Amino acid sequence: MTSRGDARRTLPSVSRLLGDPGVLALSSYPRSVVVQAVRDAIEDVRSGRVPIPGNWADDIRHRIEVHTRATLAPVLNATGVVLHTNLGRAPLSRAAIDAITSVAQGYSALELDLTSGSRGRRADHCRRLLAEVAAAEDALVVNNAAGALVLALNAAAEGREVLLSRGELVEIGGSFRIPDILAKSGARLVEVGTTNRTHLDDYRAALTDRTGAILTVHRSNFELRGYVASPEPTALADLAAESGVPYIYDIGSGLCADLSPWGLTGEPRVSEAVAAGADLVIFSGDKLLGGPQAGCMVGRRDRIAATRQNPLARALRADKLTLAGLAATLAAYRDPVGAVRDLPVLAMLTATPETLAVRAQALADALPSAARATTAPGNSAAGGGAFPEASLPSTLVVLDPPGLDAGAVAERLRQGRPPVLARIAEGKVVLDPRTLLGEDLPRVAEAVGRAVSP
Repeated sequence: MTSRGDARRTLPSVSRLLGDPGVLALSSYPRSVVVQAVRDAIEDVRSGRVPIPGNWADDIRHRIEVHTRATLAPVLNATGVVLHTNLGRAPLSRAAIDAITSVAQGYSALELDLTSGSRGRRADHCRRLLAEVAAAEDALVVNNAAGALVLALNAAAEGREVLLSRGELVEIGGSFRIPDILAKSGARLVEVGTTNRTHLDDYRAALTDRTGAILTVHRSNFELRGYVASPEPTALADLAAESGVPYIYDIGSGLCADLSPWGLTGEPRVSEAVAAGADLVIFSGDKLLGGPQAGCMVGRRDRIAATRQNPLARALRADKLTLAGLAATLAAYRDPVGAVRDLPVLAMLTATPETLAVRAQALADALPSAARATTAPGNSAAGGGAFPEASLPSTLVVLDPPGLDAGAVAERLRQGRPPVLARIAEGKVVLDPRTLLGEDLPRVAEAVGRAVSP
């Protein structure tokens, strides 16, 4: 009997496999990709990482399919987490998608003033709209909110001290921490107060001639309850003005709509932060604002001008597609009712329990009998560090296919085409219709059918 080691010594050569009829049939792929897949297949067997395949051509085809598959693929979000960071946060509105597509298809007036024919500035494209929505004097857009904070701190307080409450030394997504971001800006952190209680006098006592700014960072992804205290933004703005230093307020999620009629409270609105007297207000474009990833900065004209002229502003500038999508998103806020209807994030957050119950039943009815689908009450989440304690009642579709455990079903859904992301609760796969668009339901039904089939 030939040993496994002996079998490896008789492996086919690269040229032999390239001449195999099954491999020759892969001619639609670039030859370099096919050759590399052949070499990888042989090397993996030779090194003992995998056994000798029963069919070399099938193995090579699978390798090519995996290696040429787009990693940034669209997915269907059935988790019920509206601002899912791993899934790209805010889905864009139809208007934003159309604006991005229009600009992406050819040349655009990114840095050209069409009226005068002279060079323009990309920063002007969202400037007026953003200032209008925020009720601010001026505005600036960069690539993301962390970048906006670094830019604002560098422009206002490089080499100087920034006062920040110990209760706001938070960690945001991806293990990025506010103290680290502040240090990279060139400013020096001065902690004031305690974790749970910080008073205005704590800031006042820490003010010196070395102070460059007072900073507030909204604790958007958690809440402190009980014996806690923090100065109101208006009080901090007044103290900063008296001391001749800027007050910078990072509100995080960029809420511009009033969602209190739906019971969603606790997140500062952009216009409220501006009205409180903050010199600079910083927030994300792809969270509660409902647009593409961007760092939005609004506030006093002189402070925005200082950040715009800072060399870091060029390094952190937004690209044309971001600006196009953000402008279309901001334009929706001119009609508050229309914004809640047309911006997917706001529509999902404000979907009523009655609407979700109807959608859940429609999805359950569309699933094959093998899924053994039922509906049950449940809850969704805002996600993205927004409204961390909010209760969002929903109706879930529960899958219980015989012979398949929840982990296997969830994996099949995730690896399907299109991928469907679900969650597991009490040992069952559940689908939340809150984060599924209307046109997604038939595609999810088809994906579930494939996932629960033998």
